[in-house]
Amino acid sequence: MALKQISSNKCFGGLQKVFEHDSVELKCKMKFAIYLPPKAETGKCPALYWLSGKCYAFEFYKRISGGCNIKGEDESWDFGTGAGFYLDATEDPWKTNYRMYSYVTEELPQLINANFPVDPQRMSIFGHSMGGHGALICTLKNPGKYKSVSAFAPICNPVLCPWGKKAFSGYLGADESKWKAYDATHLVKSYPGSQLDILIDQGKDDQFLSDGQLLPDNFIAACTEKKIPVVFRSQEGYDHSYYFIATFITDHIRHHAKYLNA
Repeated sequence: MALKQISSNKCFGGLQKVFEHDSVELKCKMKFAIYLPPKAETGKCPALYWLSGKCYAFEFYKRISGGCNIKGEDESWDFGTGAGFYLDATEDPWKTNYRMYSYVTEELPQLINANFPVDPQRMSIFGHSMGGHGALICTLKNPGKYKSVSAFAPICNPVLCPWGKKAFSGYLGADESKWKAYDATHLVKSYPGSQLDILIDQGKDDQFLSDGQLLPDNFIAACTEKKIPVVFRSQEGYDHSYYFIATFITDHIRHHAKYLNA
């Protein structure tokens, strides 16, 4: 699959690049950013995938891709262009293009492994908000695929929150039993028990936490019952923003480095 380089910038001794390609899963042009550390010049590196959240994804896709030209997809920030929820839609008109789950778990890693000096056996994933939800479900639905997972303020139980109900009913239809396949709290209850160590940071002053959109307590309870290790850190004074992410991102990278032997 042909990649078109959009930009390349020196960063921390390595290169931060952006590429564009025609996605088979999404049937549109997609862009992704990749950081190649100095080590990539001489050998293969592990891959750590980052999934963005809703409002950031909205601006990102609007700016670089323009969406899929589906009527109504740009009308709200919590559905459509900016909030694909990292699932494979089954309802019209979304099911043709809104297949971010398959893109993230299959197409993108295959593309990265084929075109960059990456060790395909060392792969981890993390994200923020909707992206944190994406990181959790991708890991829980694919035991052993990712060496580690972490999340910032993830949407932990979308079948019970307003954001999730809006997205799942639109993308997956009215049958709520189908929604559980993309809900981390439900997925962890049937996780087969292979080694997994989860790190989650959550700001105490996050407005979406108090609004009942994130529901981390439900996920923590399910992990505890299943005896799956999870480090949940409630951070005093922090909200849902990138300032919160920037403060603790180093801890998350170190968390993944332990399992990636990086």
